[in-house]
Amino acid sequence: MLFPAKHHYNPLDVVHGNVMDINSFTSEDNQEVLLTEHITILGFLGTDPMSNAIAASNLKELVYDKFKGFKKFQVVILLPNGTQDDIEALKEEIKSYEDLKYWHFVFGEESQIQAVYNSLKSRNSLKTDLSTHDVFIIDKDLNQRGRLDDRSDSEKEKGKEVYPLYAYDCIEVAEIKNKLSADDLRVLFQEYRERRKGNFDSSTRRANDLKQTNEQ
Repeated sequence: MLFPAKHHYNPLDVVHGNVMDINSFTSEDNQEVLLTEHITILGFLGTDPMSNAIAASNLKELVYDKFKGFKKFQVVILLPNGTQDDIEALKEEIKSYEDLKYWHFVFGEESQIQAVYNSLKSRNSLKTDLSTHDVFIIDKDLNQRGRLDDRSDSEKEKGKEVYPLYAYDCIEVAEIKNKLSADDLRVLFQEYRERRKGNFDSSTRRANDLKQTNEQ
């Protein structure tokens, strides 16, 4: 699943730091769910979770089912208080034959959800129902991961202006399957595997690094 030990790869960029943790949220079983010390896919399904069932199903089938059980991996979905009953219907919709042991629905006040979202780097705002089709990669140190330069090779050859990838749209199957699942999450798990072995070269690009380079 991960890259071979000798495979050369570039660590996944840090696009933003200091993502707010979710200490003040409540999980379904009242167990503590935190972002810190986990590799998290973070999502927001809003006041009507069933209206986002397609996005949730894509995330479940194309990402969760491939990575569940990987060390410290989890999916966390933030929802407003009062949607607990709606989640039961959504779980039946997406569960199929796979368990959701590493998939957590957590609940909080609208202001808390907005505060977490505001701590992320995003090109889009939350909808008025507190939902978005975008999901975010959060590393163990509460850094948001993504791509500072998401151009294709052909776009680079043509000199197209650099543009980032801060989040992954769950409605866009190709983006979830090819960028999030096949590439970026694998790279991040490879990074942590190298860290455990003491082989990691801490040259992860950060947004500030790129900004400074562009300004020189």
